[in-house]
Amino acid sequence: MRIAIPITNGALSMHFGHCENFMIIDVEMESKKIISDETLKPPPHEPGLLPRWLAEKSVNVIIAGGMGQRAQDLFKANNIDVIVGAPNKTFTELVNDFMNNNLQGGANFCDH
Repeated sequence: MRIAIPITNGALSMHFGHCENFMIIDVEMESKKIISDETLKPPPHEPGLLPRWLAEKSVNVIIAGGMGQRAQDLFKANNIDVIVGAPNKTFTELVNDFMNNNLQGGANFCDH
């Protein structure tokens, strides 16, 4: 499985569309291990681009602090599961919480 997490200043970005980078993490769900991670600079933000771009990178899940409803719908149309309202933790903590079914979405920090 491949997970994307938007990062700004080394921490979870509260709005994925304005992040500096994406952490792309490959995980083995059976063993609950992180296999690899890489930092990717996204293309310039424009509506609808990031869901397609991440789908091209074979991402299965995006974990975000905030995301508008249109973006959530576009991710789902690209077969990417969306978790919004993630707490401000390191990408490793977020991924481990996800693999152990302990990551709960919360308040969506996006108002559009």
